[in-house]
Amino acid sequence: MNADLWLPTLAGLAGLALGVPLTLLAARMLRAPRALGWRVRLAASLAAGVLFALLALRFGFAPELPAYLLLAAASVTLSIVDVAEKRLPNPLLLATTVIVAAALVIAAAVGADWGAALGALLGGAALFAVYLVLALISPAGVGMGDVKLAAVIGLALGYLGWDTWLIGLVAGFLVGSVVSLVALALSRVSLRGSLPFGPSMLAGAYVAILAAVL
Repeated sequence: MNADLWLPTLAGLAGLALGVPLTLLAARMLRAPRALGWRVRLAASLAAGVLFALLALRFGFAPELPAYLLLAAASVTLSIVDVAEKRLPNPLLLATTVIVAAALVIAAAVGADWGAALGALLGGAALFAVYLVLALISPAGVGMGDVKLAAVIGLALGYLGWDTWLIGLVAGFLVGSVVSLVALALSRVSLRGSLPFGPSMLAGAYVAILAAVL
């Protein structure tokens, strides 16, 4: 195997192994905790495995890799809860925000790149503000959980620069639009219905973060 693929392979295997624990965590975060079936566990394992592998391929041994792996792990659990209950649990959002912010600051310190750390903080604040305005304008379409998630996503995007931040913002809405159209076509939701937006926000963020790989 090519030496350059060892890290993505190991990271992917780690993500696969984390799928079940992340699903169990999601089950505990539900308002009515319950066991989640094997399909959810399989989807979580595959999602974590693919994300971990691609992130390792994207960043290599860069000091910011742990921050993005932590975000990926949290993303899987948050998405499961949001799909199940259209809700993003505050304890997990807060923990993810604090841990990712700290990991990015440490990465910036290791790389002596304080501009990236400032970009992360500004990016988190800016995306939080954008979604807060949207929530105030259309509370039925954007919930406060989405607003809080935007702060986490903004940290990760802002660290990589404003071009990445903007791509992540736009891609999140594009993914959400496609998901809504598909759901309507398959009669999974009515015109007056709503879909959880958190997974689309996260998918758009990874489109931006992984653009160099994809």
